[in-house]
Amino acid sequence: MSRWLFDLGNTRLKIARLGDDGQLLDVNAIAHAGQDFADALARSLDDAHGHAYVASVASAALNQQLREQLIQRFKCISMARSSAGWGSTLRIAYPDPARLGVDRFLAMLGARMLCSQDAVLVVGIGTAVTVDLVDADGRHHGGLIAPSPALMRQSLQQAAAQLPASGGEPRPFADNTADGLASGALFSTIGLIERCQRQASELLQQPARLILHGGGAPPLWSFLPASQHAPSLVLEGLAVWARAGLSSAAATDRIAAC
Repeated sequence: MSRWLFDLGNTRLKIARLGDDGQLLDVNAIAHAGQDFADALARSLDDAHGHAYVASVASAALNQQLREQLIQRFKCISMARSSAGWGSTLRIAYPDPARLGVDRFLAMLGARMLCSQDAVLVVGIGTAVTVDLVDADGRHHGGLIAPSPALMRQSLQQAAAQLPASGGEPRPFADNTADGLASGALFSTIGLIERCQRQASELLQQPARLILHGGGAPPLWSFLPASQHAPSLVLEGLAVWARAGLSSAAATDRIAAC
């Protein structure tokens, strides 16, 4: 049976087919702002069938749009949920794991598969910035959530309409407003990440490997040269989840009969 993976975030839907060898194939991203999301999604699913695995942190309305498309094509649809852990590989810090976003859970799971012997600092740059620390034994030490550079710019523009929500180039000390805004938003995020790196090293008494993922991560790469780039990390974690063939109610919801 063909297996397809869907990561529905606050800005984009990422789609990939899961190969017979367990690897991601044909990763595609669709922005869901605007009126043509449903049409773009339908075009992306022309030859899709079999089993769909879905991770979503999006709104109920977007979930419904995706569900309507998937039910037409897939015999089985499984919705991933955060759980208390993944055997000895990952143990979540949250007292109530259901309150941890499934994107963060799957990103940590994917990171642990990439770096199973190392502590990892998993940083996602999307609508928000999420940071999670997992030690080399798989224990999650918690994390934090902050606005992304893009969201900082949008928030400033909403409060002060004369400030542009995009544009400009980051530089240490800008000589114009556009560059100053770009620099302030980007360097605020970089400073947050670097602080988390220092705190992680102090807590664990060893450095944690920095893994960046998400659609907003590329502008940070050159400023964090030691980072590892994993643009489809949530899908990688979802692939691990799908390969395991989970049927436990603690980890999955089925919205179409399998």
